[in-house]
Amino acid sequence: MTPFVTILRSAFVALLAFFYMADVAMSDVLFERGQLAFETTAGERITIDVEWALTTEQRARGLMERPALADRTGMLFDFGETRMVTMWMANTPASLDMIFITEAGRIVRIAERTTPLSESIVSSGEPIRYALEIRGGHAKELGLDTTAHLVLPLDLPK
Repeated sequence: MTPFVTILRSAFVALLAFFYMADVAMSDVLFERGQLAFETTAGERITIDVEWALTTEQRARGLMERPALADRTGMLFDFGETRMVTMWMANTPASLDMIFITEAGRIVRIAERTTPLSESIVSSGEPIRYALEIRGGHAKELGLDTTAHLVLPLDLPK
């Protein structure tokens, strides 16, 4: 499959999930909480409290309608497989950093300070398993860049 077809497929799946969620009461989507860590090349360990977005409904809801995120908090999207991922900021009033991560824990891209309420597509750029959303500008403040690695395995809820 060509990269263009893969991106198109991801966008179509995201659009379907969006319309599906229009029928579900958004406030009924609940998230379990946990913690994850990154290790920098300098050996620093950066921990972040997260909400786990593991189901289609949770991933579709994401951080919509949330006015702001506290420092060292975010949402980790687990797509359950490695694939191209596209996201957007529709109904998300706060700027976010989107950190795209492979199944091996490698950060492949950081989309910094995404535009609030935008329907522009933000692509992972290459196949990934996870995406972490944190407050816009916070990745740089924490020292997260493409040399840092997500510590695996994750302690995901069962």
